[in-house]
Amino acid sequence: MRIIGGKYRGKNLFSPGSDLVRPTSDRAREALFSILRSKLGFDFSSLKLVDVFAGSGAFGLEAMSQGFAEVALVDIDPQPLQKNVRLFSAETARIKVIRADACRLPAAPNAYDVLFMDAPYRKNLSEPALKELAAKGWLKNGALCLIEVHKDELLVLPPFFEQTDERRYGI
Repeated sequence: MRIIGGKYRGKNLFSPGSDLVRPTSDRAREALFSILRSKLGFDFSSLKLVDVFAGSGAFGLEAMSQGFAEVALVDIDPQPLQKNVRLFSAETARIKVIRADACRLPAAPNAYDVLFMDAPYRKNLSEPALKELAAKGWLKNGALCLIEVHKDELLVLPPFFEQTDERRYGI
């Protein structure tokens, strides 16, 4: 597992030591950043991203490497991602680690422009987490939300979210 682009391109990350953490593949991350560039442009320097169910932190750390002003990594057990965060000691001001249950979040420390969410598959956590993020002020009005689910999992969006695109990669 490695950073695929930006300032830290090629930097190796620690792979999770547990089957419970399922990092987004390099190929899928590359595709997702292409989508972000097509929707937001190439300059991410004024944008903040929150990675919910962050797991290894790979997606959020990729966003930091590719120029996001700030990334927040939210997970109920942040220990697996802490090893990767420590690899970026020069970026501590731009990386926030938040230990929290995505379905019972505290009030937002910031409102974020972009959400990446990769909940455990087949647990129906995406919809309640989206409701919680919106209710607790984690998302700016018009935030772009990238939601990863298993190909056989039905994603039901809360009424105040609008699906604009769908892509399929692997499982």
